[in-house]
Parts: sequence; structure tokens; C-alpha cells
Amino acid sequence: MKYVRERDESGEESTQKFHREAERIDKRDRVILKNEEERSVFEEVFDRKTLMILYDLSNADVFSYLNGVISSGKEARVYWGVKTDRTDVAVKIYLVASSDYKKRLQYIVGDPRFDKIRRDSRGIAELWARKEFINLKAAFSAGVPVPEPFAFQGNVVVMQFIGKDGIPAPRLIDVKATRSDYIEVIKAMRLIYQKAGLVHSDLSEYNIMKLEGSLIFFDFGSAVSTEHPASEEFLRRDISNINKFFQKRGIRTEEDEEKLLTRIRGRKSKSEDENEENQTREVGA
Repeated sequence: MKYVRERDESGEESTQKFHREAERIDKRDRVILKNEEERSVFEEVFDRKTLMILYDLSNADVFSYLNGVISSGKEARVYWGVKTDRTDVAVKIYLVASSDYKKRLQYIVGDPRFDKIRRDSRGIAELWARKEFINLKAAFSAGVPVPEPFAFQGNVVVMQFIGKDGIPAPRLIDVKATRSDYIEVIKAMRLIYQKAGLVHSDLSEYNIMKLEGSLIFFDFGSAVSTEHPASEEFLRRDISNINKFFQKRGIRTEEDEEKLLTRIRGRKSKSEDENEENQTREVGA
């Protein structure tokens, strides 16, 4: 009897495995990578829920199929997607298993737009995707040159593809930079702050594209509301990063970063407010 029971359980387990595998293959083929060689790598990285999200987006014609990876990082991969009308889109998938999300909490906690935070890995990945979509939408509406956001679901964001024929536009680090580029970056930072109400918080030559002489800003997952308690600190860092890059290229920049900070914000910095407050107290005394 013991032998029969083990055989039955084994048979049941085998049947369950067969159905799970069949279901997995079915779901996979609904959201198929055009490049067959990348399919196994794709499935090793993304879990079933992510695959189902991609299926939903594909079924809604947000994209038809994915051609392959165009950008890969610790936290996300960006795929070249193609719609049924042959329009290209960028499909950014945040990795649920990424360990770096814990370090990213500083860009979420304190932002009044996100008061409820699930601190498990999928919760953070999905919040990060939603955050990037919301930030891109605000920046795009404010007239900032960013990829137009089209849709998001779970840990996936779909946006305008910046480039041609599946080749993304080069980043600023990879092309010749000019004084005009520097001026354009500062103008964009002002728009991001004053019109979109955001600070990029991770701005550098690595997340600015240059296409046919025009600059396009991307990677807005780290962007925070100007009401975030560390927004000024993040803005100072953005300014420092940008100035250092252009200075290394021998391009003249605004030497007084405090003045540049004030110009971008369009109002006095916290340090200036504190100095004025102290002076007022001294006069009153």
C-alpha cells in the first residue's frame, strides 16, 4: 500500500508539473521575443507575474512583440518593442529580484505623493515603475524633452522610443558636448523644477540622450517632488554632476553653484532663507 500511495502521489505530481509547464509555454508564446536566443534569458530574469503583465500590455496593443534588450542595468532592462503599426516603443521592466531597491527608498520615503509603501521586492519594483510613469508624465506635460510615457502596469513602463531602427540615441557621455548643450541642460532643470515640480535626483551625462542636436532626458525613477525634504540636497548634487561633466570637457559653466541653484529654483535656497531669518533675529535683538 505504501508503494501504491507513493506512485499515485508521484503520478499526480508529474501531471501537475506537466500542466504548469504547458501553461508556462503558452504564456511565454503569447508575449514572444522575436530574437529566439534571448527567450531563455528573458524567462530566467522575469517571473510569471511580469510575463502576464507583458501579455496584458501586448493584448491591449501597447506593443506587439519585443525585439530584444537595448539597455540593461542592476534595477531594470529596457526592451525595443514594436506595435502592430510598426511604431517603436521602449518597454522598461524593473527587476523584481533587484537588491538595490532598498537603497532607493530614500527617493520614495518623504515624497508626499507616495505615502503607502510595500517594502517587499515586488512592491518596491511596482512602486518604482508607477513613480517613473508619473514623473515622466509631469515632465512631458511641463514641456521637458523626455520620452512620452504611454502606459504602465505592475513593474513595467512603456514609453516613446528615442532613436532610429531599434538603435537608441547616444548618451551625452558618448558624443561631443557643447556650451549650447550645457545651457539646454540648465533650462531643462528649471522646467523640471518650476513647471513639473520635480528634482531629477540622478541627473548626469549618462541619462541624457542627444539626437540630431537635441537633448532628451530620461531615467526619472529617482525623481522626487520639490516638497521632498531632501529635494534641495538632490538638486545640489544634480548641479554638481552636470558642472563636473562639462568642465571636464573644457566647457565653461556657472562657477557659483549657489546662484545656479537659485536660478533653477526661481526662489531663494534654504540656506539663504536661514541667513535672512538669523539676520532678522539679530536686528530684533
